Amino acid sequence: MVIFKAFWENLRPRQWTKNLLLFAGVIFAQELGNSACVGRAILGALVFCFCSGVIYVFNDIADRELDRKHPNKKNRPIASGRLPVDVAVKFGGGLLALCLVAAWGLGPMFLAGVCFFFLWNYLYTKWLKQVPILDVSGIGMSFVIRATAGVLVLLPACPGVGISPWLLLCTFFLSLFLGFCKRRDEFLKVGPSKGKTRPVLLGYTEPMLNALIGISFALTSMMYALYTIWPETVAHFGSNNLIFTIPFVLAGMGRYLYLVYQEDMGGKPHEILLNDLLLQILVVGWIVAAIWVIGT
Repeated sequence: MVIFKAFWENLRPRQWTKNLLLFAGVIFAQELGNSACVGRAILGALVFCFCSGVIYVFNDIADRELDRKHPNKKNRPIASGRLPVDVAVKFGGGLLALCLVAAWGLGPMFLAGVCFFFLWNYLYTKWLKQVPILDVSGIGMSFVIRATAGVLVLLPACPGVGISPWLLLCTFFLSLFLGFCKRRDEFLKVGPSKGKTRPVLLGYTEPMLNALIGISFALTSMMYALYTIWPETVAHFGSNNLIFTIPFVLAGMGRYLYLVYQEDMGGKPHEILLNDLLLQILVVGWIVAAIWVIGT
């Protein structure tokens, strides 16, 4: 039982909120009234939750020696020894197989998306995470893959659905914003040991990270604003009222920036969303406003 508990902890269920992105497809395709599409979106998100968990397991296996030198990561199940490596490999491999079977059951296109997600994260672990800028860009692409998979899973039931390139750009730049905030937090907290715990941090400086955060904030805001007024968007939804969701996006990102710089909370983006009431209100407000605009 202790081993299973440690394995479950290593799947990091508190970080599965990232996979809510798979619902973007069904929302922006205006298919919330289609039970088949909604059901497939839910199943797709669940599959990606466990896919993410598998990736966390194998990342922690690869990084266990570095994690043992980190003040917080040393307590992770594999780094601390609570989850033996051989057990993690067996359980992780079994769960990987189950994920692929489940993805196959949801359609060949979705399976292709899941396989690419695994491949991309393998490349990230082996190479991208070692290169400044590309390390955070690699994370950004993982979110783009999630958003795309949220469309692919719908195709058997809703063959006409698609996703705007603008939304993919928003997803990418927002993930860069969150990623650079996280890098800044770790850069400041690990101090002289940054090269031992995450070597890529040696390629950054605090002014550089501050600039990258500002740039990604501006790009995300600009891309979303352009998306709301783009002629194809207005034609698709039959309304230009999506522009009224912009304040929620700007306020939410501004709140996040405040928490990073003033409350020193940039290290765990998923924890911020789960624990900050004001940010939760802004996210729910955006969802309600978007659904209202799309549905009218």
